[in-house]
Amino acid sequence: MRASGDTVDPAEVARFASQAASWWDPAGSFRPLHRLNPARLEFIRDELIDHFARDSHSLAPFAGLALADIGCGGGLIAEPMARLGFTVTAIDADREAIAVARAHSKAVGLKIDYRAATVGSLARRRGRACFDVVLALEIVEHLPDPQSFLTASGSLLKPGGAFIGATINRTPQSYALAIAGAEYVMRWLPRGTHDWNRFLRPSEFVLGLRRAGLAATRLKGLRYRVTRGDWTPTDDLSVNYMVTAVKK
Repeated sequence: MRASGDTVDPAEVARFASQAASWWDPAGSFRPLHRLNPARLEFIRDELIDHFARDSHSLAPFAGLALADIGCGGGLIAEPMARLGFTVTAIDADREAIAVARAHSKAVGLKIDYRAATVGSLARRRGRACFDVVLALEIVEHLPDPQSFLTASGSLLKPGGAFIGATINRTPQSYALAIAGAEYVMRWLPRGTHDWNRFLRPSEFVLGLRRAGLAATRLKGLRYRVTRGDWTPTDDLSVNYMVTAVKK
């Protein structure tokens, strides 16, 4: 786990800002996230239904709970979370993405507190221990200092609150699929989107969470099915995976 004290990389922010207009285009630059969304939303909903003992048949099972979506981009996760009943605060260092997210949520009639901010600045403004859930999806692999990010994220959680993260493992398989395959062969992503050296192994992610006062409770892999063009849960953590943790 690298330690520089920085929770954002300006070069990464600029890279995503240049593509901000296509956040809600399912055939655009963020096409992989649109395809990934159903699988990760199912995981998040199921984990949080179980953690908070909520009614799985309810259309808005998380009413009364506060959620922070860190690195929200154009709002692909924030909007479904709001529909499920959460009071959502969603932040991103990319002001262009936040502008797109605000416009889209307004157009569909959802109330989401979008902010151009970092996780550290959110903790300073809102105060610590003010959220029931913190999400950090597909963001830690773009950061110069994952530990500072996880520590700041953990500080936002109430005791007993849940953290859910998603990222890419640092393995030969992930290099072949997430970089060589996705960026060079299939061209799903612009070249240079990912730096394999920044990927975290599950053991590194879990250790970082532990240092932030969070105890990992579940790890689940996600596998892309080429024949169906979608993602499915798997016990194989060698490429994409998600982790749930609880604040002690």
